[in-house]
Amino acid sequence: MADSTTVEDRPKSKQVGALRGLLPFLWPYRGLAALALSALVLTAGVSLVLPLAVRRVVDGFDSSNAALLDRYFGAALAIAALLAVGTGLRYYFVSRLGERVVADIRRALFDRVLGMSPAFFERILTGEVLSRITTDTTLILSVIGSSVSVALRNALILLGGLVLLLLTSAKLTGLVLLIVPAIIVPIVVLGRKLRALSRENQDWIAASSGAASEALLSVQTVQAFTHEAATRGQFAEVTEKSFTSAKTRIKTRAIMTVIVIFLTFAGIVGVLWVGARDVRADQMSVGALIQFVIYAVMVAGAVGALSEIWGELQRAAGATERLVELLGTDDTVQDPVRPTALPRPVRGEIAFQDVTFRYPARPEASALNGVSLQVRPGETVALVGPSGAGKTTILQLLMRFYDPQAGRITLDGIALSDMARADFRQAIALVPQDPVIFATSARENIRFGRLDATDAEVEAAARAAAAHDFLTALPQGYDSYLGERGVMLSGGQKQRVAIARAILRDAPILLLDEATSALDAESERAVQAAVDKLAEGRSTLVVAHRLATVKRADRIVVFDQGRIVAQGTHDELVAEDGLYARLARLQFTEGAV
Repeated sequence: MADSTTVEDRPKSKQVGALRGLLPFLWPYRGLAALALSALVLTAGVSLVLPLAVRRVVDGFDSSNAALLDRYFGAALAIAALLAVGTGLRYYFVSRLGERVVADIRRALFDRVLGMSPAFFERILTGEVLSRITTDTTLILSVIGSSVSVALRNALILLGGLVLLLLTSAKLTGLVLLIVPAIIVPIVVLGRKLRALSRENQDWIAASSGAASEALLSVQTVQAFTHEAATRGQFAEVTEKSFTSAKTRIKTRAIMTVIVIFLTFAGIVGVLWVGARDVRADQMSVGALIQFVIYAVMVAGAVGALSEIWGELQRAAGATERLVELLGTDDTVQDPVRPTALPRPVRGEIAFQDVTFRYPARPEASALNGVSLQVRPGETVALVGPSGAGKTTILQLLMRFYDPQAGRITLDGIALSDMARADFRQAIALVPQDPVIFATSARENIRFGRLDATDAEVEAAARAAAAHDFLTALPQGYDSYLGERGVMLSGGQKQRVAIARAILRDAPILLLDEATSALDAESERAVQAAVDKLAEGRSTLVVAHRLATVKRADRIVVFDQGRIVAQGTHDELVAEDGLYARLARLQFTEGAV
């Protein structure tokens, strides 16, 4: 199911200090941050000066000195121009800083997660990882690129505005301070209810999106079981609940808007009424009254902005905690500090020495239990046995996706744990049971095996994997887009592309995990011939349930419940009349029927 978490859904943190986790990403750009801060202070200062200029202009109307009036207007225009330039610079520097830092965070997160072992993804959903890279970093971008800047600017305006209000008229300032609590109380009370309703509304929207995603991704199954009416009903029910929740939220917001606007304007009218009486009594000038009103509006706007931004800062702090947690996650599989280099050329001698392994998600059950296995250079070894016997686990440990709890695995006499994973994995070509096809062209999917391969080498690998004919029949041939997860191809075609990729890699060690399971008889024969040729001179491990594909292996190793119970050639194992012989009788008898 697709992750549908929104910014409003993200949990907040009570520790806004968690934002300090962003400092390592901000520090390299401290010069840019200083420029942004300078522009911010400039705009805040100019904003506070602007009402003074307005006062001068208004009071200047009574002046008989036209030149003085012109200077007042000129000064007001200059201040406005300075404010415009400062605001533009602030926006540029702050936005650039935010985009740069968030790009670095996203790259650091992706780099970190891409190198994590599969055990990491057993503890956390891929959708949650993607949500942290997208939704959480969007919150960080909002904070660095806007919220922090706006918060600092409004804090300066609030403090400066209060001081200038007192200097302009202490009496009117007292009246304003009496009105402010009357406005803030309904904002706080109704705002808290509004946030809860918004969260509920977002939850229903997420549920609606999830239900739609699940149904559409499984649309063939829904239609095959004639479940359309029930699915439509479920989606309609969730969507209607989302609408009902939204209606309540809208109503609450409308009530809050009415109350706040009325109280605000009532307060302004009251202050103006008192101020007008002072003007008539010559206790203050018209310009001073207008100056006071502008400062009052600025202070009120700053208070409202800061209350809104506080919630954003809390959400961003929560996002920062999650991002820092992800960046600091310890992987169970680590490269050594001083890795041993794998000697070239690689001979391909593989050894499992009394290996015991349990998957992290199933620590109570041993996938392998005291397994010892030797693969000589250039030998083809088939791993067979019932499902869950430990065959694929052998391949996963050899790729060092996991480390065993006991025992040792070596390649050409060197322990895998003593080498850098990227070093020895270059010597391995893998064809997994579920072939991965990327959302790009067929040519680039095959070239994934060796990025520097020429087009001719790509096509030669496709021919060897019996993939050339169906690839050339595609609308754009090898340049045809294969769609997300290879939706343009059948299961057998996907496997042939994956085999072509392994052939192109030309590695000394070949791992085949049910590589021909999705092929028809004719294609299987062609691919098997290609695999047999590819395996010549290479150490090859073949996992297969269909025993017909492993009869020609140099050695067959039989697994059962995480142990090796027998090994030998096909004829030797049939003669022993053990587990392999029973599996062979079942398969070949069924094939005969």
